[in-house]
Amino acid sequence: MKKLTKLLCLVLCLALVLSLAACASSEQTSSDADTSSDTSSDASTDTSTDTSADTAPADGDKTLLLGLIGPMTGDYANYGTSTRDGAQIAVDEINEAGGVNGYTFKLDAQDSQGDPDSAVSAYGMLMDNGMDVSLGCVLSGEAQSVITAALEDGILIVTPTSSAKACIEGNPNAFRVCFNDPAQGTASADYIADNGLATKVAVFYQSDIDYSAGLYETFAAEAAVKGIEIVEEQTFTAGSNTDFSTQINAIRDSGCELVFLPIYAAEASTFLTQAAGKLDGVTFFGCDGLDGIQTKISDTSLIEGLMMLTPFAADAEDEATQSFVEKYTPVHGTAPDQFAADGYDAVYIVKAAMEQCGKTPEDADFNEAMVAAMYEITVEGLTGTMTWDENNEPNKPAKAMVFVDGVAQLFAE
Repeated sequence: MKKLTKLLCLVLCLALVLSLAACASSEQTSSDADTSSDTSSDASTDTSTDTSADTAPADGDKTLLLGLIGPMTGDYANYGTSTRDGAQIAVDEINEAGGVNGYTFKLDAQDSQGDPDSAVSAYGMLMDNGMDVSLGCVLSGEAQSVITAALEDGILIVTPTSSAKACIEGNPNAFRVCFNDPAQGTASADYIADNGLATKVAVFYQSDIDYSAGLYETFAAEAAVKGIEIVEEQTFTAGSNTDFSTQINAIRDSGCELVFLPIYAAEASTFLTQAAGKLDGVTFFGCDGLDGIQTKISDTSLIEGLMMLTPFAADAEDEATQSFVEKYTPVHGTAPDQFAADGYDAVYIVKAAMEQCGKTPEDADFNEAMVAAMYEITVEGLTGTMTWDENNEPNKPAKAMVFVDGVAQLFAE
């Protein structure tokens, strides 16, 4: 019995060894087949690349990747999605017209949720995806977290809407489409004074973000020059942005004629809702952060007469603006705001720079040539005719909008 048992064990062991050998042989064969397949694929790709090097690529053969970072979800998603959607219209138009220098454009928009750390991760992802030109970040706070990494990579940045000065400072490859915060604050004070809107002004701003605090500082400085008296200053922070009753009462008692609101639309909608019936007869005036407020407030009568400094007017009668509005509105159910127009212009700025320098991402000096071209181009954009100064800031005029029946219209000066 013991002998039979030993014999049976020997047979089973031998069978197991043969089975494992067969499996190993099968796996090796499969592995060899995969390797052969991969080698064939790589060779095909290499051959294609070599061929394209000998002949000019046809339109659509090559793709330039544009990267955009912004809040596509969360409280500030209206800014990110507007910028993205406006940029996409420009990408589609350029591609339909045949692209630039043999390249078509592709937009890769990453969601930062408005968080600086997420923005840094998004930037790394875009670089891993092969980003050729950066459209930067939508919000100022997230943009500042990305600027150092972008400098090290040497990539051109054309940020549509990051308005804090620090968003491009220290990076000679970074340019801006929108006005910076100091420019907006100064222009707001000039506009209020030059159009006789008020001489006594209250200011309500968020003290813990650069956008709002920066606008307040430059507005206050220019107001003093223009003879505007700031009769009340009230602030809030991210931790106290739900109840503004104390600030509203102080503003009401100040005797102001106008309230300057250098804040974002979400907080502005809360302020205007809580101020209803308490600040009758007072004008409200803000900057580009108020764009999209009609989507944040349930009762649009509360924004009647609200004014906003902006370089873009959706009701402008020029052909380019009306074409943009006609493409944007049916898809998104609302007229485009400044953020959408800035995104659109940013893509056409990249196009103009490529046409000016005649380079493509295949060229070793592509980034340097694109940056140099930015100082040479003039772009007729939706947000104005733009050139760039030695600080990489845009030169263009500002306009003011006023809300009538829930729709922003160009203010008749």
